Amino acid sequence: MKVMKVTQVRKRDESIVPFEPEKIEQAIYKALLASKTGNRELAAQLTRRVIELIEERFAGKSPGVENVQDIVEEVLMSRGEPNVAKAYILYRQQRADVRRLKKAIGVRDDLKLTINAVKVLERRYLLKDEEGRVIETPTGLFRRVAHAIASVETKFDPTADTKELEDKFFKLISSLEFMPNTPTLMNAGAPLGQLSACFVLPVGDSIVDIFETLKNMAIIHQSGGGTGFSFSRLRPKGDMVRSTKGVASGPVSFMKIFDAATGVMKQGGKRRGANMGILNADHPDIVEFVLAKSDESVLSNFNISVGATDAFMEAASKGENWPLLNPRTGKASRSINARDLFSMMVNNAWRSGDPGMIFLDEINRRNPTPHIGRLEATNPCGELPLLPYESCNLGSINLALLVLDGKIDWRKLKDIVRTTVHFLDNVIEANIFPLPAIEKITKFGNRKIGLGVMGFADALVKMGIPYNSDNGLETGKRIIKFISDEAHKASVELAVKRGVFPNFRGSIYDLPETSLRMRNATVLSIAPTGTISIIAGCSSGIEPLFALAYVRNVMEGTRLMEVNPVFEQIARERGFFSQDLMEQVARRGTLRGFEGVPEDIRKVFVTDWDITPEWHLRMQSVFQEHVDNSVSKTINLPAEATPEDIHHIYVMAHKLKCKGITIYRYGSKKQQVLTLAGEVPVAAIEPAPYVTVESEYSGGCPTGTCLF
Repeated sequence: MKVMKVTQVRKRDESIVPFEPEKIEQAIYKALLASKTGNRELAAQLTRRVIELIEERFAGKSPGVENVQDIVEEVLMSRGEPNVAKAYILYRQQRADVRRLKKAIGVRDDLKLTINAVKVLERRYLLKDEEGRVIETPTGLFRRVAHAIASVETKFDPTADTKELEDKFFKLISSLEFMPNTPTLMNAGAPLGQLSACFVLPVGDSIVDIFETLKNMAIIHQSGGGTGFSFSRLRPKGDMVRSTKGVASGPVSFMKIFDAATGVMKQGGKRRGANMGILNADHPDIVEFVLAKSDESVLSNFNISVGATDAFMEAASKGENWPLLNPRTGKASRSINARDLFSMMVNNAWRSGDPGMIFLDEINRRNPTPHIGRLEATNPCGELPLLPYESCNLGSINLALLVLDGKIDWRKLKDIVRTTVHFLDNVIEANIFPLPAIEKITKFGNRKIGLGVMGFADALVKMGIPYNSDNGLETGKRIIKFISDEAHKASVELAVKRGVFPNFRGSIYDLPETSLRMRNATVLSIAPTGTISIIAGCSSGIEPLFALAYVRNVMEGTRLMEVNPVFEQIARERGFFSQDLMEQVARRGTLRGFEGVPEDIRKVFVTDWDITPEWHLRMQSVFQEHVDNSVSKTINLPAEATPEDIHHIYVMAHKLKCKGITIYRYGSKKQQVLTLAGEVPVAAIEPAPYVTVESEYSGGCPTGTCLF
């Protein structure tokens, strides 16, 4: 075997790393594909010549990265490959541009993340000094989180090797195969120490209770969490207030106060506030609630949903009268035609995207601790139905990185699920809770965790499976059932070592014949993922791809074209890649009607706007079947969608046993973080030439409210 004379190279930051010839071969192969002139065999041949020259000129030394790249260009030119050399030179120039932009951001990127990922990290996650200068690298961030979460292991095992566990957690996060929720990334190992993303707070029917909740909301927002509320216990507008002999102003008026307070809060100085407001369909103020967001400036920090029961859905289908109950007295104050109320909900959702629906009976049929209380509210994006004062920490597995040779690597996925359940249970121990009542039910009550997925759409295209197909549904079902089974096994194994969750007795798991002794009352949740999927460089949650090529506003005045990496790779390998084609795709965002792209590729690379609502709903239902919390998903509709379309979606969602439903019709709000080509973005004069997205959009709801 030949002994290499050069074993190390010097990076641009002067650090020394091992010399990896396979990286040279991969770069040459990409240049060959770009110029449509080569294959793996030629790439290997050219690489061998490059290595020969490197070893001749730098024997016993450590050449710089630029030295290596210069020799690659030299070999390509001398071997009569000018087109390949041109493609390689262009690649070098693009990489240089990326480095300059990252330097402008002020972050030393030691993981070679995308520019947008680095910008998101700089804005929200990386630690800064008192002058606001970044003092942490992405590797430092992930090491900080891994250390903080592993360090609590000695609470359960004083002899535990926390360094080994820390390395295990670090490898999982730094490889981008798993990402914990934003508060954990921001606050683990930092002074604030609040690690949960999702909270539900009770709203009692008194001024003292209401403003106590308002105070608690502000504390949670400041720490990086989002809040959900049911306002259904508040007496209706015009009802008597005995203490003052006056009349009540109603739930919507108090929601506006909560909204105003949220507007002046910046969570931890890094994250805007986000809320979910729910009002039951039988509340006397339900009409005012349904119409509340007709004006886009009202409740702008709230998602709102109607709390609907099976009885309401049945009454709406039959057109029956529906009694509206005063929560103070429990008696009917008046009635309304249920079908008319349902139509009002549908029409306003068509106009403004709100309200969505929460199906209360379906949520409570799956309530793991019915003896503790009834679930009435969810977190801001709907994936976590929680009891009053309950919180939950989330994390998502990047399925895009688990496809090997067109198939899911089930063994690796199993290992990741087991490790992440362990990680999330440790987060509960490491957490510094914002309120004693939250710590009581979260840590010493139900210990809920929410493990989910992201990169699902990317994984499907890597497997050659259309999202909108029976095969897509079956693949989704197989993946989430596997994750569910393994996550429950992992929670049971933790319970053997650490004990069951304290509210276990009386829970749905406490059955003599099939007792499942769980450490956590819930283990799965499908979140929208938002910024963590941008860091991981994958599609959001279980959402389809929102576009295949688009322009992103990365920094002030800086816009970059991004192309789905799987699509680009296949386009190069199949020989139909060109910069002109990518620009054409970015003008449309979709391959629909593209004759220059093979039909089998068009069939697999479908986007949000190519998929009918039925496929969206069926996919949501497939995941919900095996998720013990809930599924956050937005059914995106084209501008020409009708109220009848939304009516059908809401009814179908209930029949498919979804726990909630959210829709968005393109253009129904002025403020959007996604602009299709030909449309005029907010504050712009000219129509956008390409599909354009803001820096933190990764898919799902285009308004930004759901991207919390």
